[in-house]
Amino acid sequence: MVRKEKLEEIKSYIEELKTVKVEPLSTSPKFLTVEPVIYHLNNGKMMTRELLKKQQKDGSATIILPVTKNGETVLVVEPRLGSTKTVAVGLPAGYIEYGEEPLKAAKRELEEETGYVCDNYQLLAKYYQDPGISRAYNYAYLGMGADKQKQQSLDPEEFVRFLECRYEEALELVELGYIEDLQAQLALERAKQYLLKR
Repeated sequence: MVRKEKLEEIKSYIEELKTVKVEPLSTSPKFLTVEPVIYHLNNGKMMTRELLKKQQKDGSATIILPVTKNGETVLVVEPRLGSTKTVAVGLPAGYIEYGEEPLKAAKRELEEETGYVCDNYQLLAKYYQDPGISRAYNYAYLGMGADKQKQQSLDPEEFVRFLECRYEEALELVELGYIEDLQAQLALERAKQYLLKR
């Protein structure tokens, strides 16, 4: 069962980071763009579609399940404005820069968002995020031996709180509806073979 103090910590971060007002932006979009394309199929048919781009890139990303030397997992709480709650509990994650190797991106994003550094990494999964509208290809990693070595290094409009909890508690947070992100759920599920005693 999730410890009461952990639930209270999560609830306080959710309260801190939830959206209280939304207003339209009158300038051009800077983060997301839509590219209209025509696909010519081998059967002679055509399909007109739109591809989503993030910062003029495909939006490929990494997600990391860090586990400390004491066996605690590191979770993040951050604004997720597309969700109904506008805040989500999940795992450290971030975009892969142009030409960057996925594992290098995972290490960089973990360090920037939390200040943790891991001893070794295991690839848990690689998958398309939403191949109907995007070319984004994501990589989920398990990071073992996580140790807090640095301070967070966040972008000006990035707000991330983090906490440690037992792996079993993280799994329970999925069942309780705190972790709703499919990527985090996939990483947590795939990590069972490494983290649960048989």
